[in-house]
Amino acid sequence: MTTTLQSYIAGRWIGQQAAQQLRSAVNGQPVAATHAEAIDFAEALAYARRTGIPALMALDFQQRAERLKALAKYIAANKETLYAISAHTGATRADSWIDIEGGAGTLSAYAGIGTNELPSGNLVHEGPAFPLGKKGCFAGTHILVPRGGVAVHINAFNFPVWGLLEKFAPSFLAGMPCIGKPATATSYLTEAVVRLIVQSGILPAGALQLVIGSTGDLLDRLEGPDVVTFTGSADTAAKLRVHPNLVRQSVPFTPRPTR
Repeated sequence: MTTTLQSYIAGRWIGQQAAQQLRSAVNGQPVAATHAEAIDFAEALAYARRTGIPALMALDFQQRAERLKALAKYIAANKETLYAISAHTGATRADSWIDIEGGAGTLSAYAGIGTNELPSGNLVHEGPAFPLGKKGCFAGTHILVPRGGVAVHINAFNFPVWGLLEKFAPSFLAGMPCIGKPATATSYLTEAVVRLIVQSGILPAGALQLVIGSTGDLLDRLEGPDVVTFTGSADTAAKLRVHPNLVRQSVPFTPRPTR
């Protein structure tokens, strides 16, 4: 029986009815199917804003770095589960090592940045102070503060684990809840790693949600404090760059086109 993949939205798994079949690159047999149920993206964003942001802001840089470090260890300890699933993507173990253990390593790397380079609290002083007046009695300095928004990450098919984690890690460290959307073709592997993450209980509620299938009206609902990152085709990146709501709301859009 083909497994029906599920989205992880607002703290629960959604999806029972099978929709699009996803086939193994090794033998062409069905590996999984996307789910047919529509996602309520208004609920997903509300959960990220009302639950995820406060939960993340209750931690500081140092504490979030510790969570990333713990999560890296948990994923590494359960890597064989992911390697078994990754075989269906057509990747060898050496290929999958970059994706799976490289993904866990990326969490560790950002944990190190948080531990060694960021202060306690949630503000970063980006000094030094510089004079703003001729007599030296008026000066200014830069302080970086949390955006208070949601990070939407749209990923490519070739790194189902690393692609999710390398975007998630800096966003989590910065205090932004994430909604990850993997490429459908290999989303069964991304779903597996998100299940491990949820199972670990390491992340605070609302820190990470998963979208299997279409993004629907998600981008139409984003606001100025939110951000979108994209890895995929240059043509799709060009279309997303001029998405009416992203332009209207001045939502930062960071493309990483592949060809």
